[in-house]
Amino acid sequence: MSVTQALFAGIIFILAIGLYGLLASRHLIKVVISLQIMVKSAILALIAAGQAVGQINLAQSVALTVIVVDTIAAVLALALIVQIKHHTGGLDAAELNRLKH
Repeated sequence: MSVTQALFAGIIFILAIGLYGLLASRHLIKVVISLQIMVKSAILALIAAGQAVGQINLAQSVALTVIVVDTIAAVLALALIVQIKHHTGGLDAAELNRLKH
């Protein structure tokens, strides 16, 4: 197994961990953390793909952009979760149906 294959196997493993966390939990903060893990896996895949084709500088630039956008999205999601906690008193995704009215 070459280094590139091992790297991509690790990326798939990290993606699987994030997907499991996303599917296994209804707690909203755990869902955001699982999404963050999945995005970090995608960033590693971008860097690995850039290295494989010899465009590492471009891959790092795109990865930095993804990190910035992902951080903003995570902060907004956590701000919404704080508001949901104030309105429902809990952080279970099943309780979001009570916010309809």
